Amino acid sequence: MKSSFYTLLLLFLFTGINAQEYSKLINEADKLYESKDYKMSTDLYTKAFKIESKNPSDLYNGACASSLAGNTEKAFKWLNLSIDNGWMNLKHLSSDTDLKNLHSKKEWEMTVGKLEKKLKLMEANYDKPLQAELLAIYDEDQKYRIQMNETQKKFGPESKEMQDLWKITDQKDSINLLKVKKILDEKGWVGKDKVGAQANSALFLVIQHADLETQKKYLPMMKEAVTKGNASPGSLALLIDRIEIREGRKQIYGSQIGTNPSNKTLYVLPLVDPDNVDKRRTEVGLGPIAEYVKNWNLVWNVEKYKSELPDLEKLNMK
Repeated sequence: MKSSFYTLLLLFLFTGINAQEYSKLINEADKLYESKDYKMSTDLYTKAFKIESKNPSDLYNGACASSLAGNTEKAFKWLNLSIDNGWMNLKHLSSDTDLKNLHSKKEWEMTVGKLEKKLKLMEANYDKPLQAELLAIYDEDQKYRIQMNETQKKFGPESKEMQDLWKITDQKDSINLLKVKKILDEKGWVGKDKVGAQANSALFLVIQHADLETQKKYLPMMKEAVTKGNASPGSLALLIDRIEIREGRKQIYGSQIGTNPSNKTLYVLPLVDPDNVDKRRTEVGLGPIAEYVKNWNLVWNVEKYKSELPDLEKLNMK
């Protein structure tokens, strides 16, 4: 028993280290892809997939990089692995120009046919009316939020245009919430096996944008859904963070960004144990916080953040 315990402990530690290394390699590969260094990007994806090769999105992105690098053999290998592990977006696959180099190969029709067959089998069990309803909710949830970035850049965050956009968004959110609460109360947190991945994600998006009491009410249901594979661990982490901040506690995964009212600068809202945030993020499938905060043009410096944390906590209590 003693040797078994230490074997399991070492395995756990090894797995944690590997997960962090995998995440680091994937993020570096993504950055090289964005800078159009497709060959080096493919090399890093190769190293990452030697550690782990089960994330369908990462495998798909690796296939895109290798296709653009001219390595069609590796592109088809990763593309098929992505399908085997759950990549389901046939429309995107068919229209993605990154994969254009593969279209003339005989393997292309086989790969597309494989996904079509898999989708047909899965969709036979879908609740089609519910899927259609959730897809419509998803579109309404995202429609005006997609416009916000450009509107804010053009007119400013306090502009009438932004206020009007938020007013419409709040109205749509209220309607969507009524629909989603009815679905959750009657059917539970339906998984992607019943409605597809995008329709399934609509449940989280609407609850994420809801009031605190609603979020707290459905948090246990979402936790249970994650254990059954019916919801994303990463999405659950975002919901947990939002609830923690709203209730005056520190967030756990560093997903919530605040604005300093005195100078309008952005910052990571108070975070528990900043030194180990990437470990926690890795456990739920989220990338490194340094990459995440770049979306707000922030630079992550853990020592600087820890020194500023007491002031950030005071700021968050105002």
